[in-house]
Amino acid sequence: MSPDPWQGRDPAVCAGLDEVGRGCLFGPVFAGAVVLPATALHPLRELGLTDSKKLTARRRAALVPVIQQLASAWALGQAAAAEIDRHGIRLATERAMHRALQKLPCQPELVLVDGVLPLRGWGGEQVTLVRGDSHCLAIAAASVLAKQARDGLITALAARYPGYGLERHAGYGTAEHCAALEAWGPTPLHRRSFLGRLTLSAPDTSFESR
Repeated sequence: MSPDPWQGRDPAVCAGLDEVGRGCLFGPVFAGAVVLPATALHPLRELGLTDSKKLTARRRAALVPVIQQLASAWALGQAAAAEIDRHGIRLATERAMHRALQKLPCQPELVLVDGVLPLRGWGGEQVTLVRGDSHCLAIAAASVLAKQARDGLITALAARYPGYGLERHAGYGTAEHCAALEAWGPTPLHRRSFLGRLTLSAPDTSFESR
């Protein structure tokens, strides 16, 4: 972790912001926003909090209640597949981020955004951090909460749309997922704008009557 990702500010007035599911073929993109007081940093560091992609599902699940307990505030936002198709992934991701930030009880003085692209439309101060989820505990916490929430939603949706393996790949473009799409076509929650390279059959609507 970076020694001072907070830019000299009290961590309690800063929000870490991260997205999950940007590259998926199915479902919404999620964003998490987390405000951590200074007293939460050492316990979370000791528990091994880092980029959610580097943690097992079991470790992420164990961290979620601890993050929620220790955080001063946290919130989630999402943007649906239809918004992604209509507006593009960057704008949809920004909408999810704004929705998460708007749910916080107070506007943070500083928003720490994972990545290289600033959050357009945010009126307050912000800083982008490359690989921020590995360098800033608040961003890592946002990443974990967003990923666990999104994975939980996709697992629930797997029962509605069986046969695509959603419970195994969370909507990413694995070989299994692409083969299912080519065999049965997309569901209403697939991102049509992401499927251009696939040879798709007619959409599978049989699940709608199950």
